[in-house]
Amino acid sequence: MKKTIFWILAIIITLSSAYYQRKTGPTYPKKINIELSGNILDFKLPRSNVSEVDCFIEIPINNPNIQGDIYYKRFPTNDKFNIVKLNNENSILSGYLPKQTPAGKLEYYIRLSDDKSAVSTEHVVIRFKGSVPAWALIPHILFMFVAMLISNLSGLFAAGKVQKHVFYGKLTLGLLILGGLVFGPIVQYYAFGQAWTGIPFGWDLTDNKTLIAVLFWIIAVLGNRKSPKYRYTLIAAIVLFLIYIIPHSLLGSELDYTSGEVVTGFIQVLL
Repeated sequence: MKKTIFWILAIIITLSSAYYQRKTGPTYPKKINIELSGNILDFKLPRSNVSEVDCFIEIPINNPNIQGDIYYKRFPTNDKFNIVKLNNENSILSGYLPKQTPAGKLEYYIRLSDDKSAVSTEHVVIRFKGSVPAWALIPHILFMFVAMLISNLSGLFAAGKVQKHVFYGKLTLGLLILGGLVFGPIVQYYAFGQAWTGIPFGWDLTDNKTLIAVLFWIIAVLGNRKSPKYRYTLIAAIVLFLIYIIPHSLLGSELDYTSGEVVTGFIQVLL
């Protein structure tokens, strides 16, 4: 009965943390809610797009007199903002941001107006990336998600003095290595042209988070070789949980438009 409860708790914790990461991640679409002449407009602005095509933007409108423009520039640069007129058709404003090379970013905002007034959205930063094949992306996501689930279960078992935590700790380490150190660099290579940009080559947050998590779980597995030591497993599980809820790609690959090199940078900016 206790093990069943731990399984349920592990699933709840994992799903909750995954939802939190998705809601706070800087690469997920930005929800916009603004008012224009008494009309409330709700829409999303993309913050990630593949490099092979221009980024499509559409805004549902409830007033045919509403017009809009996209103001954009390369990020981070001192360029002047370019302006793209949004098409108004069938109660939809639509337009495109020009595609960028992998790791290239654009800072942009939308200005909407009607016969009475005008309003602008907050600034948004979008990062472009190369297409990642499904054979690499799906195993990466699956292994990392299951690793988080089993890690949470291991920690709960350790807290509850269930010796099965040793087995699940080994399983967690194996999943982390496969998802983070095997398929992770493959995904990164296809997306940004570099397999590893963490220590000692850079400060990519995702890569360094993975490295830290693997190191803590190696210590936990080695510490439990001869006899179960609950604190090792519990510490490793807590570390992975804290790492997991840090927004994904917060510090990631960024194209330096001056040098043409891919560096580590912020994917979002406070403006």
